[in-house]
Amino acid sequence: MSVRRIAVVSAGLSNPSSTRMLADRLATATIAELAGSGIEATADIVELRDLAHDITNNLLTGFAPPALESAINSVVSADALIAVTPIFSTSYSGLFKSFIDVLDPDALTGMPVLIGANAGTARHSLAIDYAIRPLFAYLHAAPVSTGVFAASSDWGSKADDVAPLSARVERGARELAAAVAARTPVRDADPFDPATYLGEGKSFGHLLGGLAGE
Repeated sequence: MSVRRIAVVSAGLSNPSSTRMLADRLATATIAELAGSGIEATADIVELRDLAHDITNNLLTGFAPPALESAINSVVSADALIAVTPIFSTSYSGLFKSFIDVLDPDALTGMPVLIGANAGTARHSLAIDYAIRPLFAYLHAAPVSTGVFAASSDWGSKADDVAPLSARVERGARELAAAVAARTPVRDADPFDPATYLGEGKSFGHLLGGLAGE
């Protein structure tokens, strides 16, 4: 049985950040849920803070430096995505949106996504549904029903006892794990297979024939 791979994108700006803390909790819970179903999974963490300059250069030049290209490949070839952003001015951060902008518009089609967000106050919790979820719907991804929002108070001793963060994390992870389990595993592309860049069923003979006008 193939190992499922979860891409985890964290758009926090500080180090350490509550955005990364939330991303880690969501990833750990999702892998645990999959393990409970007999499915082995790993997580690839993409810390956008470390790629900020490369993302800007890509937007300006159209070319991704090696580190950014590796991060993009990790995301678009994953079995599922956990995407976590801080909320700035009632929406996702500029760094988060810039990374989404350098992805191929069709790269996330059908991919299960667990959305996470954090802010200083719970008043911004609706940003998941009116800002972030429509973004992934536009990209034809498949966000799970639960989005996990964490306010600053969720990390302290006065955390919400009615709907604790841990319960929300577990619910979101459970939904993402179910979506991953129901989806055909993504097959890693062989970079030496001509079909990877020529198309399925194609060979160098097809390419040479096309160049010769056959």
